[in-house]
Amino acid sequence: MSFRIVIPARYQATRLPGKPLRDLAGKPLIQHVHERAVESGAETIIIATDDERIRAAAEGFGAMVCMTRSDHRNGTERLGEVIEKMAWPDEAVIVNLQGDEPLMPPDCLRQVAQLLEAHPNCAMATLYAEIDDPEDIFDPHVVKLVANRNDEALYFSRAAIPWWREVFNDAPQVELADPPTAVKRHIGLYAYRAGFGRGYASLQASPLEQMESLEQLRALWHGYRIAVAEAVELPPAGVDTEGDLERVRRQLASQSAG
Repeated sequence: MSFRIVIPARYQATRLPGKPLRDLAGKPLIQHVHERAVESGAETIIIATDDERIRAAAEGFGAMVCMTRSDHRNGTERLGEVIEKMAWPDEAVIVNLQGDEPLMPPDCLRQVAQLLEAHPNCAMATLYAEIDDPEDIFDPHVVKLVANRNDEALYFSRAAIPWWREVFNDAPQVELADPPTAVKRHIGLYAYRAGFGRGYASLQASPLEQMESLEQLRALWHGYRIAVAEAVELPPAGVDTEGDLERVRRQLASQSAG
């Protein structure tokens, strides 16, 4: 199938300033992300940024760049500006690949695009993985989701959802031998129909989105449907800190040695 990828990239990351341009195995981090996108077979790949340093680096390794405004509140709003500027048709499938995911499996990029195509009544699609560490259930940095029987999202939260009353009420998290399979970790990879992405920024931000700091809740608040599926391959964690950079450097070195 045909799909496009947009990679939002900001220079001013709170915990790791200049993150897209940090060195990873002799290349800027954003180049590794772009290479994963190329490996997916997407027909068009665009890096969306508001920073001239990122633009220069991206064009230096041959990437297509779209300069965007600096006042976007999240990556989906930045993606919407790209859709408008590129005049993509409403039914085009656009994958939002975050600019700090240098190890995102290309199979997952294809999967989320195909998932959206298979759910014509949904405006978005995203992926999840089963939680295998009990502590992650209660970690607010790990976003959880619950879905209905049609594989559509009911809600996303930083809280432990669904709440397994008979177990969680009586046992501290450290005593959970096996996490329940009903608890799903959300993977922050999205596919959108271009028509929805174009109009996302004009939707009123929802109280739930603001409380949880989760941009996908704006879509649910306004009645849009989000298709979900278990990822065909578990993506390694992205890069948010210096420690994450070192972890990815080791992983890349291990892949090269193999």
